[in-house]
Amino acid sequence: MFHVNGWSFPWGVAVVGGSNVCLRRVDAADVYAAISRHGVTHLCGAPVVLNMLANAPEAVRKTLPGKVEILTGGAPPPAAVLHRTEAIGFKVRHGYGLCETAGLATSCVWNAEWDKLPASERARLKARQGVRTPATAEVDVVDDKSGRSVPRDGSTAGEVVIRGGCVMLGYFNDEAATRASIRPDGWFYTGDVGVMHPDGYLEIRDRSKDVIISGGENISSVEVESVLYGHPAVNEAAVVARPDEFWGETPCAFVSLKVDNGRGELTEAELVAWCRERMPRYMVPKTVVFRDELPKTSTGKIQKYVLRNIAKELGPTSRGVSSKM
Repeated sequence: MFHVNGWSFPWGVAVVGGSNVCLRRVDAADVYAAISRHGVTHLCGAPVVLNMLANAPEAVRKTLPGKVEILTGGAPPPAAVLHRTEAIGFKVRHGYGLCETAGLATSCVWNAEWDKLPASERARLKARQGVRTPATAEVDVVDDKSGRSVPRDGSTAGEVVIRGGCVMLGYFNDEAATRASIRPDGWFYTGDVGVMHPDGYLEIRDRSKDVIISGGENISSVEVESVLYGHPAVNEAAVVARPDEFWGETPCAFVSLKVDNGRGELTEAELVAWCRERMPRYMVPKTVVFRDELPKTSTGKIQKYVLRNIAKELGPTSRGVSSKM
């Protein structure tokens, strides 16, 4: 309901004779209660909302009335979160779009042959943003300097661009912002960093403003977060840049832990060791900040700008100085 184009969901449900069930806040108990009370068949939620449902205490959960389909988007969902959500009975669909593109521009259309793959691999594939929807003319990933399409190799990163009738005409009374994002050839530059896979599926790696540049290396905050979400004691994770005297900036992880996770109090050293086993050393968080809960918007998105400000206030890290909080 908060998007600029109501046809994306609320009006679209009404026009096909469906009922909209609205909640004033995102709360796992309220969501489960509404699903049970109203026989909900479909719902939308950011990955953080999926994680909230998957990690809800047993006392809060209610038996689903059937296969409840969730459309997730708003941020790249960690594969571990998708896996946990489907393990408790939900069926997750993944889409990508912006207010500027009138809702969903791409959808991770599922291929039947993927059903034969292990659950972890299915979740990894579902975490991709997918292929264009019928209302979208073209989606591409282009090199920032040349404007040419990047190789379809699943590893060469570029900026995600979208073209078609679904793209806005421009920002209201803001010609400078419009010129910066919509080029004369009609391409809308999203500010998202992504790759194209050989099968034509788009995968978002990060927002350009969230990429961490450490010692000349570009670090995707989304990739680091995906590893953190894989730890059995981690409830929520968000990674931002913290200033560093030597490297320029380094990854700073904000983490909340599951209640009664059965592993005792997780330490920074243990979490850093977990990361070192699963990612290149330069991507490993140099700072870990444990919080009871991460700041979120009313729709459940983690407010990274708040965390970036906190990381700046911590001051720059320096060589030989522990990042223990």
